[in-house]
Amino acid sequence: MSLDCFFSSIFISATIRRRSKIPGVMITQFVTNIPEGKSTPDFQCKPTPINTQEGHLAVFKAVVKGDPKPEVSWKRTLGSLSNKDKYKTKYEESTGEHILEIHNVSGADADTYKCYAVNEYGKAVCSATLNVTDGEFLTPMRCSVLADFRKLLRKSKVDKADGENDERFWEAMLNADGRDYEHICSEFGVTDLHLVVKKLEEKKRERAQNNYDKMSQTEKRIIFLAMICSMSTVTLSLLYIQQDDVIPYDDDATLKYNLQKSGRKQDFGSEGLINNMAGLRQGNGMAVSFKNRGLHQDALFECVLTHPLPKITWLGKGIELEDGEKYKITASDHKLIHRLLIRDCVQLDTGIYSAVAGGTSCSAWLVVEDEDDEDNDEPQISTRSGHEGTDLNKNKNFTNSSKHQKKPKKVHWKDASDPGVHFISGLSDVSPTDFSVSKDGSVHTLVILRCTEEHSGKYRFEADVQTRLHSPTNKINLEDLTAFTEPVTVKTGHHAIFKANFVGFKPIKIQWYREGEELLDDASTKIEKSCGHTRLLLSRCHRKDTGEIKLKLKNEHGFTEAVSQLNVLDKPTSPQGPAEVTESSASCIEFRWRPPKDDGGSPVVSYAVERRQVGRNTWKKLGETPGAASYRDTDVEHGRRYCYRVRAATAEGVSEVMETDDMQAAFPGPPAPPKVISAFDDCINLAWTTPSNTGGSRILGYILEKRKKGSNLWTVVNALDEVIKEKKYAVKDVVAGMEYEFRVTAINLSGPGESSNPSEFVFARDPKKPPGKVFGLKVVETSYTHMVLTWTKPEDKPGIQDEARGYFVEIRKADCLEWSRCNSTPMILTSFSAKGLKSMDMYWVRVIAVNDGGESAPEELPNYVLAMPLPVRPKFTNKRMKSFMVVRAGNSVRITVNFEASPRPHITWLKDNAPVTKRVTVSNSDGSSQMLIPSSERSDSGIYSVLVKNLVGQETFSTEVRVTGKPEPPGPVELEENVPDTVTVIWEPSPDEKRDDRLHYLVSKLDSTKRTWTTVADRLFNNKFTICNIVHGREYHFRVYAKNDMGVSAPSESSTWGVQKKKGVKDCDLQCAPTFIVPLKLHTAPKGYECYMSCAVKGNPAPRITWYRNHISINTNTNYYISNTCGVCSMLILRVRPKDMGEYTITAENSLGRAECTTVLRNVDPS
Repeated sequence: MSLDCFFSSIFISATIRRRSKIPGVMITQFVTNIPEGKSTPDFQCKPTPINTQEGHLAVFKAVVKGDPKPEVSWKRTLGSLSNKDKYKTKYEESTGEHILEIHNVSGADADTYKCYAVNEYGKAVCSATLNVTDGEFLTPMRCSVLADFRKLLRKSKVDKADGENDERFWEAMLNADGRDYEHICSEFGVTDLHLVVKKLEEKKRERAQNNYDKMSQTEKRIIFLAMICSMSTVTLSLLYIQQDDVIPYDDDATLKYNLQKSGRKQDFGSEGLINNMAGLRQGNGMAVSFKNRGLHQDALFECVLTHPLPKITWLGKGIELEDGEKYKITASDHKLIHRLLIRDCVQLDTGIYSAVAGGTSCSAWLVVEDEDDEDNDEPQISTRSGHEGTDLNKNKNFTNSSKHQKKPKKVHWKDASDPGVHFISGLSDVSPTDFSVSKDGSVHTLVILRCTEEHSGKYRFEADVQTRLHSPTNKINLEDLTAFTEPVTVKTGHHAIFKANFVGFKPIKIQWYREGEELLDDASTKIEKSCGHTRLLLSRCHRKDTGEIKLKLKNEHGFTEAVSQLNVLDKPTSPQGPAEVTESSASCIEFRWRPPKDDGGSPVVSYAVERRQVGRNTWKKLGETPGAASYRDTDVEHGRRYCYRVRAATAEGVSEVMETDDMQAAFPGPPAPPKVISAFDDCINLAWTTPSNTGGSRILGYILEKRKKGSNLWTVVNALDEVIKEKKYAVKDVVAGMEYEFRVTAINLSGPGESSNPSEFVFARDPKKPPGKVFGLKVVETSYTHMVLTWTKPEDKPGIQDEARGYFVEIRKADCLEWSRCNSTPMILTSFSAKGLKSMDMYWVRVIAVNDGGESAPEELPNYVLAMPLPVRPKFTNKRMKSFMVVRAGNSVRITVNFEASPRPHITWLKDNAPVTKRVTVSNSDGSSQMLIPSSERSDSGIYSVLVKNLVGQETFSTEVRVTGKPEPPGPVELEENVPDTVTVIWEPSPDEKRDDRLHYLVSKLDSTKRTWTTVADRLFNNKFTICNIVHGREYHFRVYAKNDMGVSAPSESSTWGVQKKKGVKDCDLQCAPTFIVPLKLHTAPKGYECYMSCAVKGNPAPRITWYRNHISINTNTNYYISNTCGVCSMLILRVRPKDMGEYTITAENSLGRAECTTVLRNVDPS
């Protein structure tokens, strides 16, 4: 499979199709997971179908959404949009609309147009049709009528024939439904169904056009009327015919076209035309009327349903209509016939009126015209759409005629027990007292009482058979229904029975519901069902079972419901607390409570109240209150506390008790501190408020007390036997120049309560003069959040300005006109710190002096204050900032600097004199800045600089950061002898040498006469080193290491350097089989002590050592510590156990042989 096919298959597998919330829009999602914040395209407003005439302009508009913004394109189904002069697309930025304009519309432009919205995550598609008419009478409906003309033709069966040229084949296809095309093609042996369908559409258009051209002008109008009635399930006739050649009619003769006129209603019919429309069927659902009215007349619209609905929606020109003075909306008793009456029609009422019932709707025109002759009513064409399967040819209402009458009225009679039968006469309502309707089986009788001239006219009896067949056939006998709907009341623990008789077509599904939840057979619910009877038994009912009981009967024709109510009686729940004290005095306590949450189905008759004194165990019955949820206890002792409990009593029993909290005759709470109204040398005026807690009884008066400043003694101002009735008092018993404070105590029926808090101290002296302005106001300290002010108090000038007792500081922003006080009470100090400022904002400040005489004029600073510290040149405060740092690759790099600067500086971080990348995170605060690289790489190495700059100056600090890792080893090592007794070691550089300028090399050697490596050179920055003092006859090995700040690499080893072998000297073979040169010894060890065994073995190659205890390998046993160092084999047992006793064997084995040694470990008593 090619690469293109591979990606194509991936794309197809990821495609997801879904529907939009906008009907008719299909969305295709290209990817499975869409990133957060992104979305596929969708339509907010899709194009609407257009019906227009030839030569006009057609405009389609669409509004799309999606992220990223979708690209919008337009296409048509049966053609292209390549003609730029005819088809123009544009985008309206102000409204967000994508527009397709079709100029000079012709019949060839009638098509389905599609709008595509595409972005990288998906696409959205919707379509709209364009219908083009030729401008004749009723042309807006012509295209749809001709397209649906095949619905008027009956299906016919034809004999099988061969070939597409057989006329019988095309006749069968023209008369057949689309679902039968494939079957007919197979019978006639036609294989190319796609080609046949195209030809069939052409033949249908030709046939419909031929039939249409053969009709007269009047027939064309009538067939449009009939076809409109049949085009949808619920349709309204929308035809008004008024031209010079109106349809002729005769009041006495029966013509081809008839108008049945009775007052203002005229029924239109056509015999010959209906005979040619044998296949036409009426819509299923409603009967409606087209109205043509003169000015100031009433128009009536009527809608007949196949199923009863309590209410339908009436719309007038797209707006919902409500019942009122202008519009009267009514419905029949059986809810099958709904009417809209428009009173006093004017020209503005002309338009389309619609009736909406569930998911179906229908519409009709109302035309209001001027009338020259009030007696000459314009004809009104009325059609009644019956139900599916009703043939118009059999509807006698279209063929009968009647004599002309002068404005008779209309009466509608409906039999509630039989919604499909009614009498109709004219259009005006007649008092129901003038008519009597009776029914005897299938015989219906209408009797006109007190017959007068106004009752003259044609009466029509209608029995709507289809309505009866399609209405719910399940019915409950009227007497049983009345008995069923009566509420059932039982007591708790008893049984409740509901039953009903019914009739209906089988099978009938019977369902019982309680409060909307279906009931099923269980231990407490029994449901009996039969062909005409059902019974519900609810055993041992509880109070919670109270609710609605509903019976639902359903069969294939519909359903019916009946509703009853179950009431289960029980004793009430306890009264609800907490109890609230409404009055409390020395001799009375009155309180109230809330009624029970559930009265058990019976009203509360009375409440029983009992009382207990706190500290005692006995309850005393006080009596009963007749239904009122309150009680007044007058038999109380002052100062004692009581507890009450209450029971509710109904006809079904007594509830549980509700116990109150402890109560007693309460004293009033403290009032608010008294306020000084005014002060003079000989009088101080005070006022106060009523305490929030009155103690449950009314306030009788107040006691006012005073106290001199510095004294602990309170003195009563008013006489003890004369309480203060009002909430104000003038204290005259004062000494001029002395300072006083006051408090007040409230008195109720229980006695005096708690005293209030003291008032502010006040001097008994005449009012003072306001102080003068402060001077010397200045700012001594500022920061980003506060400022400190100082000033000098104003001078004291007797008679002009008195001494200041305090100061208020007010502040406002430069862009605000209102001043706000920083302190709520006057301050005594002449300095203030204003906090909570916003950094770098400008503030205006002023100070006001106050005393008892009032406030002084404000003293304001001449200039605004900027919320910032005094200017300070930036400087770094870190004492140990590193100028060089090494970081292992993958670790984080963090550089923090602390500084001082004012105003707040601008901080810039640079790497190698260029701004840092987005990988670097910089965090700044008032006095510090930090640069962070979360996961460093070698490319992050460089010199990092921080620049701190403000208006005063700038400061810079730089740090070199080296990001590295453990170096890779050098390349191959070569040895050369350029000078006798020397060896030059040459190696390839490490791959990290180019990336790390601090990388160097280390060289070490191994002499054959020694066992250790020695370093001969370090910190070499080249790739060559010469080693001296090389001794002939010895072998040398050399290693080269790469080193940097992070560590040392693995070594690169050289080949062996030494004297070449002499000729004739053979190599000595040192290989031998293993042998024990030091055998194991016998061991005895006490229990719990340690035991150590060892031996020595030689062999070349080095033998493999295995230890055994009692012929079982113990090499992997963690209880034994086994080691082998240069042929010395040892085993250690830390704590000897009894099971460790036995024979121990050690074996040594290599490719040349095998040897073993054995010993025994015995136990010995440590004593």
